[in-house]
Amino acid sequence: MTAAIRTGIIGYGLSGRIFHSPFIAADPRFSLDVISTTNPERQQQAREHHPFAEVVDTPGELIERGLDLVVLASPAHVHLEQGLAAIASGAAVVIDKPFAASVADAERLIVAAEAAGTALVVYQNRRFDGDFLTIRRLLVEGALGSVHRFESTFERWSPALRDRWQDTTSTAEGAGITYDLGSHLIDQALQLFGPAELVDAELSILREGGVSDDEAFLSLVHESGVRSHLTMSRFAAQNGPRFRVLGSRSAYTVYGLDGQEPALMAGSAPTDPGFGETAKAGWGMLGITGSLVPEQTERGRYADFYSGVADALRDGAALPVHPRDALETVRIIERAHEIAGF
Repeated sequence: MTAAIRTGIIGYGLSGRIFHSPFIAADPRFSLDVISTTNPERQQQAREHHPFAEVVDTPGELIERGLDLVVLASPAHVHLEQGLAAIASGAAVVIDKPFAASVADAERLIVAAEAAGTALVVYQNRRFDGDFLTIRRLLVEGALGSVHRFESTFERWSPALRDRWQDTTSTAEGAGITYDLGSHLIDQALQLFGPAELVDAELSILREGGVSDDEAFLSLVHESGVRSHLTMSRFAAQNGPRFRVLGSRSAYTVYGLDGQEPALMAGSAPTDPGFGETAKAGWGMLGITGSLVPEQTERGRYADFYSGVADALRDGAALPVHPRDALETVRIIERAHEIAGF
């Protein structure tokens, strides 16, 4: 494939508008040809942001265009139907996390893509967070020694239910904090420390009228011996450390979230100078209590995801996120719901 990768995005909410379209538009190997959304306000936004893209009402209209790549920036409970249709059209598919609402759905998508010989990639963009990349580097350098505990916390303060699919859809349809933020935290832990078994899970609905979990704690034990403690919440008035990694030689702790998402929401473009960089005030601390030093945060690189997609489609390179990695994440989430009685 040498011509531009003709791309369509299904959904133009936060995901399609912030996490997908800016990076597709910024990479000359792609052309953003079609955007599908039923929401009139979002249709207008899509036309303003991407004047050369066709805006259509339904996913079916987009898939009928015979595109090279279809991006599902849509709710988890429609990923199976839309993904199978896109695969049947011959398109490669990028599916936003959560990959699917169940292990069975995820497996059906993988089998369909393998049978069709088309690429299927799950959008685990937080593999390209600067703080996560910093931990990867510290592990390679041996700066922490032998790691025995990995703590990962992703918390927000969203006390009121809103009219959005994440707040109105059940866990059986792929909603809830464990499917949402948990997809990131589990994937990151598996990437850093390898295969793991879920040994405990606590899930809670905290907001009045809620129909899916608002807060969760997962404990994983990796085959490597590392124990991961993963905490996620949308009902946390104060946030804990984003990461704390404890090793035999040293430890690393960092607060705050990677700055790429807020920068994009504020109108920055991936091509802006300094995009993805973290100011020194936001760096983590490396060392032992009483002897801590700031550790420069690696530059965040969300653009690497779509660069990897282009490399895979054009040159046959490895996928930036393999769907069977994402399947294991869904398997752990499904098991967490079983343990917690959801």
